[in-house]
Amino acid sequence: MSDEELPKGWEKRMSRSTGQAYYLNVYNKESQWDRPTQPAEPGPGCVAVDQVRCSHILVKHKDSRRPSSWREENITRSKEEALDIIEGFREQLMSGTKSFEDLASKYSDCSSAKRGGDLGLFGRGAMQKPFEDASFSLEIGKISEAVHTDSGVHLIVRTA
Repeated sequence: MSDEELPKGWEKRMSRSTGQAYYLNVYNKESQWDRPTQPAEPGPGCVAVDQVRCSHILVKHKDSRRPSSWREENITRSKEEALDIIEGFREQLMSGTKSFEDLASKYSDCSSAKRGGDLGLFGRGAMQKPFEDASFSLEIGKISEAVHTDSGVHLIVRTA
């Protein structure tokens, strides 16, 4: 096993306070300083999740890493305006007046809009960390609160 390979079920993280590496059991969220030598096993009540499937609505803002999209060549809205838009979408979804797919296909600044926001299956490490954390913590069928990444502000629904 190389220095970067870890047994299944473990992630290497960095402590913000000490800058030292530690290891997180992805199943029970317990951490340890010592490098694990055995795979982590899901305990009682833990569900092993290697991949999730999600759809999302992305609203970019002027400080997004690429402030343009298929909808708008030059995005000038503020981060606060993007958040307001996302919160409005969430209200419509929670009240049942709009479907996630409909809102995503019309208003998402991501190219996944043509698929109703569907991102397909993805595993850990494939998405920006705040997006990944929100996606893996959602129950199937649930919609996230606003999630901020370098790309903009998202609403995420976990579909599998």
